[in-house]
Amino acid sequence: MTDQTVIITGDDVKHITRVLRMQKGDIVICSDGNGRTAQVALTALSDREVRGDVVNWHETAAEAAVQITLIQGLPKGDKLDWIVQKGTELGVCAFWPTPMERSVTTYEGDKEARKTERWKRIAKEAAEQARRDRIPDILPPRLLRDCIAEDHPFDLLVVPYESERHVPIRQVLRERHVGNVGIVIGPEGGLTEREIAYLMQCGARVVTLGPRILRTETAGLVTAAAGLYEFGPFGG
Repeated sequence: MTDQTVIITGDDVKHITRVLRMQKGDIVICSDGNGRTAQVALTALSDREVRGDVVNWHETAAEAAVQITLIQGLPKGDKLDWIVQKGTELGVCAFWPTPMERSVTTYEGDKEARKTERWKRIAKEAAEQARRDRIPDILPPRLLRDCIAEDHPFDLLVVPYESERHVPIRQVLRERHVGNVGIVIGPEGGLTEREIAYLMQCGARVVTLGPRILRTETAGLVTAAAGLYEFGPFGG
């Protein structure tokens, strides 16, 4: 994608030519995946690629000012597929699958690569459906200490924890305005005391989401939605 022309390849070609049955001259909206969006007039269509000329670039407000990274303890089965899809729709900017002490699922070698590619595809499709200007990053699975160090890049690191009773997430989010938020969610069984101690050592704020115990596939989305409400488009 350049400032004047667009070349579309991959699965999008089939969608444009066979599903939507578009022709030369039709207008599509294209995003470079990094926040730039353009109206594009199609000029050539084939089974392998679709070409178009940029009619104009335009600014949109589809992306929130706050950047949210969801550091998700690896859950069982295909739950992470759902987390990536719904988190992308909400506005999460990056997903970091993380094997934790209570994770049952682990990925190695080819399986890790296949899963990562699957999550990238899910994120791309969900971003298109939600009309986002940016496709979230899918970072390769890494241990918690490789994701979070004492010099981590987050302005705020939030950790919902079922044993916390006194610090509501609302309180922490309203303490100061931030631009880069990390959310750490444990797998089924939650985070261990040792993991909580390490995260607190790294400056994390441990919070409660209320009296109910949420599933691992729910807790991260609830926390992200709270952050987007406080700092992003949900809150105006």
